[in-house]
Amino acid sequence: MANEGTSRKTLDQLRSQRWFASDDIRGFAHRQRMQQQGLAREEFMGRPVIGIINTWSELSPCHAHLRERAEAVKRGVLQAGGYPLELPALSLGEVMVKPTTMIYRNLLAIETEELLRSLPLDGAVLMGGCDKTTPGLIMGALSMDIPAIFLPAGPMLNDRYKGQAVGAGTHTKKFFAEYSIGNIGKTEWIDLEARMTRTPGTCNTMGTASTMTAIAEALGLTLPGAMSIPAVDAEHSRMAWRCGERAVAMVWEDLRPSRIVTKASFTNAVAAYMALGGSTNAAVHLPAMAGRAGIALSLDELDAIAREVPVIANLYPSGEKLMEDFHYAGGLPAVLNKIAPHLDLSARTVTGRTLGEDIAGRATDDHQTILDPETPLRKGDADCPEAGIALAVLRGNLCPDGAVIKPSAASPALLRHTGRALVFDSNAEMLAAMADPGLDCDESTVLVLRNGGPVGGPGMPEWGNLPIPKKLLQRGVRDMLRISDARMSGTHYGTCILHVSPESAVGGPLALVRTGDTIRFDIGERRLDMLVGEEELAERRKAWTPPAQDYVRGYTKIFQREVTQAHLGCDFASLAGNAPTPEPPIY
Repeated sequence: MANEGTSRKTLDQLRSQRWFASDDIRGFAHRQRMQQQGLAREEFMGRPVIGIINTWSELSPCHAHLRERAEAVKRGVLQAGGYPLELPALSLGEVMVKPTTMIYRNLLAIETEELLRSLPLDGAVLMGGCDKTTPGLIMGALSMDIPAIFLPAGPMLNDRYKGQAVGAGTHTKKFFAEYSIGNIGKTEWIDLEARMTRTPGTCNTMGTASTMTAIAEALGLTLPGAMSIPAVDAEHSRMAWRCGERAVAMVWEDLRPSRIVTKASFTNAVAAYMALGGSTNAAVHLPAMAGRAGIALSLDELDAIAREVPVIANLYPSGEKLMEDFHYAGGLPAVLNKIAPHLDLSARTVTGRTLGEDIAGRATDDHQTILDPETPLRKGDADCPEAGIALAVLRGNLCPDGAVIKPSAASPALLRHTGRALVFDSNAEMLAAMADPGLDCDESTVLVLRNGGPVGGPGMPEWGNLPIPKKLLQRGVRDMLRISDARMSGTHYGTCILHVSPESAVGGPLALVRTGDTIRFDIGERRLDMLVGEEELAERRKAWTPPAQDYVRGYTKIFQREVTQAHLGCDFASLAGNAPTPEPPIY
């Protein structure tokens, strides 16, 4: 794993030496306080100091095993001649954190960057996996730019129900629809609640968690094959040990993120995202992550790659398999080999080698889980060639700055659709209406939710998988065209248009839609429009007033003031870019 062509750092060049090496009173105090913990001076002096940024929490079930994994990382660091220090960081457990983890992604990015900057650390192991922890940790590490390796939390194990593979999130939504109309009874529902998520680890579908850890791997920030190792597999502990070992070597090699992550790395990551049929949430995180590296990455670039790279991973919610199956089938390296013509194989990784070297010889013998590009998961037809792709970016008078949809998880018959809008101004209003037997809608109705964006949510919650009205569920309807400025869980499915930008709360066109308006969607044209005249829209805009905001202080107020719109990644304006930040003075 040597980083050829780069001279090794010497001890006096390590950041931690600024804290520990001097003979002045500050150096004395720093060494003194380390020894206060019962450490011998020789344990931390003269070694690279590796920070283990751990997002473990008892309210983050996906990360329940990361305390143990941190011990494996420490062994790797110590055996490689470094000194490990474990640092707790904000844990973004997707299900438990309210109103949404998305509002705290930037806070984790800030915490990660400032932990790495303010403390005597030479390198880092970043431990996370649940949805927003991966981009948050990576954004902070990109901004700080000391050697860092990402350790994915890994997916939970499979479960089965009546002979069918059960995927967390995806089947929760499906089973609840059946429960709500009496097709699943109370006893069965309680049984499902207790068994569907059997072990620690992230969702076992190609939801946001696995999408983002796959993106981290394709960016070159993890060890090869790391993202798919099941959380409770013995190999996961061995991978953690190797991360600790490798982090020490990366310090001596000065292998910082800025020497790994390039525009080519990001286009590789986007290609991997498309081949996996990944979560639409990546369309928010990727521009934000690239922005921290000073790299421009637009929604249109994502759309262009999606047109070229077919979905070849047969994984829920687009397919039928789960992450445990994907790991046994060869994981991400096998997928990357399948789409190699779309990759820059010369891109560098944390191993010190190229991506091409890392994936060489990694193939699959499970052709039901990892498919060939010539026979993708879902093929379009003459009427709708886009039906099988992982992402489409839409424009139109409803979304001048863009909106996204995941065609591979949508109903092909709805990918070209014109219908009457039924508009809701809040998630609470929408949920209350869904059980109304007199709700004025049919299967052709277009459900519209506004005030779910970055400012309006606030935090752009996962409200975008709007529920099907109960009266339509009872008639067998399982999908409708749904539009919002919110996000959708990566584990969910359906014909949902998301991330409408600019959002309604800041005066985007979605704020002007009224119940009864005709909405037209055409995936081939990449268009989303309300068929309302310009004069009428101008009159509506004159009458529009911004919705009242409840937050007058605190972090949420800062978030609403600083956050950019969805097409720009929802980062804070003052955090974007890669302008240098001074090292802290030591007095």
